[in-house]
Amino acid sequence: MEKNRVLTQRRTFLLGLGTLGCMGAVGMTHGIRLLNQNTQVFDEESYLTASGKVPLRDRSATKGLLYGAAASYRRLTTDRAFAARFAQECNILVPEWELKWGTLRPSPDRFNFVPGDWLLKFARQHNMLFRGHTLVWHEALPAWFAEKVDRHNAEQALKQHITRVAGHFAGKIHSWDVVNEAILTQDGRSDGLRTSPWLQFLGSNYIDIAFHTAAAADPQALLVYNETNLEYDTREDEARRINTLKLLERLKSRGTPVHALGVEGHLRGDERRFNSRKFRAFLHDVASLGLKILITEMDVTDQKLPKDPKLRDRIVAEIYEDYLSVVLDEPAVIAVLTWGLSDRYTWLSKEKPRKDRAPVRPLPLDAQLNRKLAWNAIARAFDNAPQR
Repeated sequence: MEKNRVLTQRRTFLLGLGTLGCMGAVGMTHGIRLLNQNTQVFDEESYLTASGKVPLRDRSATKGLLYGAAASYRRLTTDRAFAARFAQECNILVPEWELKWGTLRPSPDRFNFVPGDWLLKFARQHNMLFRGHTLVWHEALPAWFAEKVDRHNAEQALKQHITRVAGHFAGKIHSWDVVNEAILTQDGRSDGLRTSPWLQFLGSNYIDIAFHTAAAADPQALLVYNETNLEYDTREDEARRINTLKLLERLKSRGTPVHALGVEGHLRGDERRFNSRKFRAFLHDVASLGLKILITEMDVTDQKLPKDPKLRDRIVAEIYEDYLSVVLDEPAVIAVLTWGLSDRYTWLSKEKPRKDRAPVRPLPLDAQLNRKLAWNAIARAFDNAPQR
């Protein structure tokens, strides 16, 4: 009850800052003072700081957790400063594109493991674990897929791909996102499944096939079902939470080897409908199935936030800490990964640019690789998390 009250007051602070963004610097400063006077629990200075300079990888490890981020072969091989900061902050690495079908398979008979193998080597050199993303997805398929794969050979194609890829990394990988984003309630199916090519070719059984094949290829890997848009108190997210939970229940009841749920955690800076109680209950329901939980792709879109970077950074940090304070309260959560580490390299620059053309600032480090308030918020969340 106390946590919900504090989160509500923080949310009031956030909304106040958003409103004050149009007032200019003088009005904003005055408004923040008023908000602090009326919200005794919120102390701006203490909230926005983290004790010490201990990297996120060490803070998380102290609590029995993992912290990591997505990175690409190209960025880590060409930007030494970025690679050094990545190694300093992360204890688990997930490739952005290198293990997706479209990048990994330039032709039906050719697998390009060179970038993925380099990333695995980099992770091991820096005492990091390595995640696989993703074996089955409706996007990022190669151009040849539509011509070569149909309902007659889809099961063989799926099994061959998973066996080859998961087998290549067998014994060297922490976890696999085996199936990614299989739910889309807007498609109108009673089970909530997305009408992807795999569903059209194989029916809903493609998910079971994928997990069984992955388990056979790499018995040591943690096998994850990964899903997006689970966080907010909206009709769409509620439907996705319900259908995701039902899918996991069906898989478990059939003995399908699913070990964990991946909650992507793509958060929106302008979205006010985060209900900590409902989201916490969802995480508990997932954990009650005997599943672990990973936050797999966390970031905060600042597309519609005020232009002032200091104000934006405060709002983004607020959202990170509010979200993680709920997430890390669930003992089944074992890892937190952001989709990128630095604002220098973020998919949101292209996918969710700002109308004012100001650089986006969604990640723990800024474009100069300095720690931001978002880093502080994540650090504080780890520091305050219960011991695993």
